[in-house]
Amino acid sequence: MKKSILSVLISSISFGVTAADHNHAHLNSIGEQGGKNASQATIEYNNEFAETLNFKDLRAFENNNRGLIAELDKASGDIIRNSFNFIDPDSANADNAPDSVNPSLWRQAVLNQAAEGLYEVVPGKIYQVRGTDLSSISFIRSDNGWIAYDVLLTKESAAQSLKFFQENVPQGGKLPIVAMIYSHSHADHFGGSRAIKTAYPDVKVYGSRHITKEIVDENVLAGNAMSRRAAYQYGATLNRHEHGIVDAALAKGLSKGEITYVLPDYELNHNEEIETLVIDGLEMQFMDASGTEAASEMVTYIPSMKALWTGELTYQGMHNIYTLRGAKVRDSLKWSKKINEMLVTWGKQTDVLFASHSSPIWGNGEISEYLKMQRDAYGFTHNQTLRLANDGYVMQDLGDKIYEVMPDSIQQSWHTNGYHGTYSHNARAVYNMYLGYFDMNPANLNPLPIKAESAKFVEYMGGSQMILQKAQADFNKGEYRFAATALNKVIQVEPDNKEVRKLLADTYEQLGYQSEGAGWRNTYLTGAQELRVGTLPGASKTASADVLSEMTIENLLDYMAVKVDSLRAQHTPFTLNVVLPDTKNVFFVEMSNGNLNNIKVEKQQKADAALFINRSDVTKIILQQTTLEKLFESGQAGIQGDKSVLEKLAASMVEFDETFEIVPRPAKGQEVDAQLYQTSENHDGHDH
Repeated sequence: MKKSILSVLISSISFGVTAADHNHAHLNSIGEQGGKNASQATIEYNNEFAETLNFKDLRAFENNNRGLIAELDKASGDIIRNSFNFIDPDSANADNAPDSVNPSLWRQAVLNQAAEGLYEVVPGKIYQVRGTDLSSISFIRSDNGWIAYDVLLTKESAAQSLKFFQENVPQGGKLPIVAMIYSHSHADHFGGSRAIKTAYPDVKVYGSRHITKEIVDENVLAGNAMSRRAAYQYGATLNRHEHGIVDAALAKGLSKGEITYVLPDYELNHNEEIETLVIDGLEMQFMDASGTEAASEMVTYIPSMKALWTGELTYQGMHNIYTLRGAKVRDSLKWSKKINEMLVTWGKQTDVLFASHSSPIWGNGEISEYLKMQRDAYGFTHNQTLRLANDGYVMQDLGDKIYEVMPDSIQQSWHTNGYHGTYSHNARAVYNMYLGYFDMNPANLNPLPIKAESAKFVEYMGGSQMILQKAQADFNKGEYRFAATALNKVIQVEPDNKEVRKLLADTYEQLGYQSEGAGWRNTYLTGAQELRVGTLPGASKTASADVLSEMTIENLLDYMAVKVDSLRAQHTPFTLNVVLPDTKNVFFVEMSNGNLNNIKVEKQQKADAALFINRSDVTKIILQQTTLEKLFESGQAGIQGDKSVLEKLAASMVEFDETFEIVPRPAKGQEVDAQLYQTSENHDGHDH
């Protein structure tokens, strides 16, 4: 066989760092690239916005500084924090934002950068290392050692953070890690697991309900599109600068390295919503919260320490109900109710609240106030969106309308601000979850495709020159939103129009400078960058062998179906049994009507061919330890019947474009304002 179908398929699967939702920022080093200055309109907008903010409320900074034992800068190694913190701590004032940064987002950036080392949460019992990754790693004392709760994104950051903890914790630094817990199915909470497992091979691993299934499912079928979109949301090709990335909302950014995954020995909450375990002598109560911030998630209460772990249901900001990179909409009502359930179940017994992101909160009164406000922020978004929808407001209206009905208490509370998930896109997500994308206006039922619609728009408006003049006038007045809409129509029709390209990029840039949400800022600024010079290198394409090796055969076959070109496949139907002798599983695969189907069956069906391969060997292929050809040659795998079935499958499949166009990119030689993005390493790095 000339081509190994399964090998090609498996090697093409990409498990992006976006496994999150998080929707995290990849802060890479691509030089001192900048942007244009903030316009006078943007300066005035940000100054007026600052007047609505309560900079006198310093509770988050006080909590962040509490319990500091050792600063990361005192570490012996190149602790990861130093690679993505760029704000000068001596000149960083939360209420003194640069002109090109929304003052609320700047405050969040200063707050997140203040996380800088090992912190004591409960004396002698709970410690956190914060500032080495997007998430924090927590260490909880048990009878014979420590329990590591959420173990960061990469093996490298987890190894360094563990070492830093052990060298600086006041007592017990030589004790082993006896257990490792994953709160949910996003990569920055399990990705460092291999470092812990390598250091302590006997560690017992616990995970939230169905965590492995949700990890391998979440970013596979739409993974290529999600990964490309994530490069926009997280500003993968932007620099760390007041004209680029300033924060990742949840923390400063992601560590670099290998995402790993150690299978849990035990998954919680299969039979009860609150499950109590005693782990190395420590009683822990786990509440299932799946379907809120993650498809698999849990929160935890430790009675002996009166400590509540909220996972990622809370942090110092509003989270994503819908993530811009693309994902299924979360249930904001369930999210609100789960926070309320924590409050009712454990609120009166809790002295400290700690979580995956942001600093802890101490004191029962402040914790209750915090949980109520977080609860009400998600409840408000859900309930008021539907109230407005029931009064006839549609998705396009809700992005602005939700702010008009926001209570002052929520607007004035820092920890409910839209740094990660804005109320604008979250409200529209709620609408979409209940009512879908269509607003019932017949004009929106069957619009033209984008380029055809753009051509008619330009024609109706009197041509591109007329639109350019009107858009320039709006730009000069600081009226950027419709200018962006109109100019985008022109650039779709006339991609070589440099004047339109320049003005649209400038417009996106100013909208980015005004954005409170980190994802909005990065999306606008990345759009401006790609309009000017095309797609620069730097987008993260991290593949995790540990995670991919846990993908089921059904996952793989479903992904193969997504890669089938239906027009190619419609004339080459076939049937195939996939037999896994070591697990005694059989899948029946059928190509019919240009569609690839699969189903798990009890025994082989009548088919054109049968592929025999051990499940363990599929894992070896994923880990690049062998190939299907070698397995055929050694007799460890084989095919019976019509061998052309695999050739038909191969011929029907396509390879995805990992850098597909999002905004119209300039052709070679048509770049504009390219000097903003020149680096010593990359003078012509665009991808046309």
